[in-house]
Amino acid sequence: MAEMISSATTGVLGSVIDKLAAMLTDKYNLARDVKQGIRSLQDELRTMEAMLLRLEDKDDDQIDPLAKDWRSKVRELSYDIEDCIDRFVLNHSHGDGGSTANFVHKAIQMVKTLFKDRGIAEEIRRLKRLVSEQSERGKRYYDINQCLLASSSQPVPLDPRAPALFQEARDLVGIDAPREEIISLLRCEDKEHKVVSIYGIGGQGKTTLAMEVYNKITEAAFDSRAFVSVSQTPDMKKLLRDILSQISKSHFDQSQMLETVEQLIRTVKECLKDKRYFILIDDIWNVDAWELVRSALPRNDNGSRIITTTRIEAVAKSCCTGIAAQMYQAKPLSHEDSQRLFFKRLFLSGDDCHLDLRKVSDDILKKCCGLPLAIISIAGLLANRSKAVEVWVNVLRSIAAAVDKDSPIDKMKRILLLSYVDLPHHLKSCLLYLSVFPEDYPIDCQQLILLWVAEGLIPGQDRESMEQLGRSYLNELINRSLVQPTKVGGHGATAKQCRVHDVILEFIISKAVEDNFVTIWNGNGFSKNSSSNKIRRLSIQKDISSRAEEISKMIKNGAQIRSINIFGSNSVLVNKHATEFLNSQVLRVLNIEGEVGECSLGNVKSLGQLKFLRIDNKFSASKLPEDIEKLQRLQTLNVRWQCLEKLPASIIQLQKLVRLLVHESVRLPDGIGSLQALEELSRINLGIQSVKFIQGLGDLTNLKLLKIDWPCSTELRDMKDHKEACISTLSRLFRHLRELRVWQSDPDATCSFMASCVPTSPPLRQLVLNTRDLNRVGPQISSLVNLTRLRIRVRGEAGMEGINILASLPMLLSLTVVLLNDKNGDSGILYARHAISRQGFQRLVKFHLRCSREAAVEFEPGAMPKLQRLKLELMAWCQFKFGEGGLVLGLQNLAGFKHLAIDINCEAAVADEVEALEDDIRGAAAVHPNRPILQIQRIRQDWMAQGCSRRPSDHAIVEA
Repeated sequence: MAEMISSATTGVLGSVIDKLAAMLTDKYNLARDVKQGIRSLQDELRTMEAMLLRLEDKDDDQIDPLAKDWRSKVRELSYDIEDCIDRFVLNHSHGDGGSTANFVHKAIQMVKTLFKDRGIAEEIRRLKRLVSEQSERGKRYYDINQCLLASSSQPVPLDPRAPALFQEARDLVGIDAPREEIISLLRCEDKEHKVVSIYGIGGQGKTTLAMEVYNKITEAAFDSRAFVSVSQTPDMKKLLRDILSQISKSHFDQSQMLETVEQLIRTVKECLKDKRYFILIDDIWNVDAWELVRSALPRNDNGSRIITTTRIEAVAKSCCTGIAAQMYQAKPLSHEDSQRLFFKRLFLSGDDCHLDLRKVSDDILKKCCGLPLAIISIAGLLANRSKAVEVWVNVLRSIAAAVDKDSPIDKMKRILLLSYVDLPHHLKSCLLYLSVFPEDYPIDCQQLILLWVAEGLIPGQDRESMEQLGRSYLNELINRSLVQPTKVGGHGATAKQCRVHDVILEFIISKAVEDNFVTIWNGNGFSKNSSSNKIRRLSIQKDISSRAEEISKMIKNGAQIRSINIFGSNSVLVNKHATEFLNSQVLRVLNIEGEVGECSLGNVKSLGQLKFLRIDNKFSASKLPEDIEKLQRLQTLNVRWQCLEKLPASIIQLQKLVRLLVHESVRLPDGIGSLQALEELSRINLGIQSVKFIQGLGDLTNLKLLKIDWPCSTELRDMKDHKEACISTLSRLFRHLRELRVWQSDPDATCSFMASCVPTSPPLRQLVLNTRDLNRVGPQISSLVNLTRLRIRVRGEAGMEGINILASLPMLLSLTVVLLNDKNGDSGILYARHAISRQGFQRLVKFHLRCSREAAVEFEPGAMPKLQRLKLELMAWCQFKFGEGGLVLGLQNLAGFKHLAIDINCEAAVADEVEALEDDIRGAAAVHPNRPILQIQRIRQDWMAQGCSRRPSDHAIVEA
């Protein structure tokens, strides 16, 4: 049976109609009158679905209140009907599950079936009566003349201009002058404590501006730096721990044991008391939040600096009270900068815009009031439309009708409403689903797609095709500038992580709550929907411990809850009340993340519809139920918490399980080979698994992604047999894997495994490997002609022969090379400069070189012609060991690169070595014709050496 789409517009009517059709098959053997009732119910629901689709294209302002109420009631009714069907199907499957075939058993089953038929017949009659009532109401309002169909589900690629648009907004358009102005406000020769508070309406680019200042000011000027976002309903424990994680790792690790905000404040204050610090506090919504954060930041007159951002002028004034401080009001973009941002999304350059469109675009930009978010949103709205004048004029009229006479912030909301109304209904549902995530939450794109599929928001029957379609939906939301990609794959075609701008998120939440699509606990209470008191999707985004019992009573009878997402510290709720709110037979998604203590799923028999289960519980021991095999619809099991010791033996009976993700310390049961649907397995420590498990692993012929640790263990009695089993299994899997990541491993074992692989062209596209000698595994790697991404850790020899083999890979797009010392501390080659020639690496767009030993790099003319992103981690103490030019030569020869990130490892280096390396890099980037975006950060500063200058007198500061 095909999975039908769940929609914010029609609820789950499409899914219900399809499931009713399935009930008419011989599988359920229903009585004739029951089947007649089902067919009649189908007809009524199809009519109502058409009526709801007619309403989809109308703005809410165009729909009268009675019609809105009818729409809400029909959506809720669709959920109730599907829940009824799912419970029937679940009970029916339990009834058929017996193995005894004697007369008594058959008689009992016949009696049960008779009662089931009577029960379902009565339920169908009740539902038909409710549907008929709503259908008659709808017909009084509308004359149905046509049925609107969902838009095409053709794959949509990620438009490469969309990520570039956010980068342009962040780094280039109109940012230079205000950035320098704020830097001048922060500049002060004495040791005075100083604050600058940036304020302005949402969508004006305050965070962008503050981050530009934060990144521009060199780290060398401060002992500690941190960036945190407060949000409208702040989790102060998390915020203070975020600060600690950036200013002191040791204090952050210790803070996990602290339970109160007061303890965390004292810890932060103690950590910063003698330091010169630079803290950016983004998105403060009220004075109380600022006062609490300020109490953790000592005024020590060491020249510390604080930047705050807020939408509220009164909060900005509070930030500037009683200290040397300046308020800065964010300014709208000029007309010229607005044009640059607008044309960047729609054309290769402003010169490509036809003269007829320039006049219309000028009028459109006037309506945007210089708000970057409004400009990006309208550009996203126009990106997929014809560049015909009449089309743009129609959009202009819609904008004018929506925003004229509004304040700037109301204009922003109206523009977002236009973008939302323009979405097809399947994209509306996917967009509204983003409201389950907290503000500023980094959303993993693959996980988001899996959640969409589990929730029924993606149509289709084949799971792999559904996931591909989900990726297409996400690309379209990004292309429309409603979702911002924050991490993009090395080849630029796949978004790996994304976020939602807080102004857009506010709009999404308002629509999701209005449609009872999501119910949210944000610390101040539950979001309210006036038309329904039923919870369909529950998202707990803030600490709920103080009202856990009250909340659990409210939702313990939540038989209609389809998904539960829990974030943050909610140990009381999960520990004591899990069995009370995990009683929904229609629950499809359970996603728990944060410090939740010991977690128990209770009676999993009632969770027969569960498809997605994720528990990311970092700090407490937990275990999965022994009868987990009852979750027969489970497709994703993600339990990567560290304190889980082993998986239940019955897990090998989950025949629909596609993804299994655990922590590397978890032991798995024998018999893994029976999970024939499994496609992803991560992260397995082969060193603690049995030989029988490893042998069974080789039977997973559908496995596409495998992440393992393969340590060399001397504790194993059958070490030889264990190693041989590992090599044999990995060699078998190598023939069909698309991605293999071997993290911690014995380099010699890795070489043996690679040597045993059949020298053909396997489908492998991504590989992470650990080796002692790059030359030894080179011949095997050279056969991987489909490889697009490679990460290799070399402990020992890394000669030019090995580098040249990597350069010959024809499809390689992303390469990471980590150079480590071997076990006795030797690097294998003293002071080796790795020269990258013009031969090879013809398609590489991303290169990361991490050196934990003495090494330097040189890019020869014509090297890496398509490289866009370069990241180097270098040992500063080697800066003067390689002669003039230092550790990096030839940056000017990288013709295409746009982004340069340098991590300077300060361990054992003196100050002038670090500063000389910084000067060389800044000088080379400054004279490069592409003017690449430059990010430099120092790491391991606490390990710097104290001593005299080591700079040779003839060392040139700038390499050009």
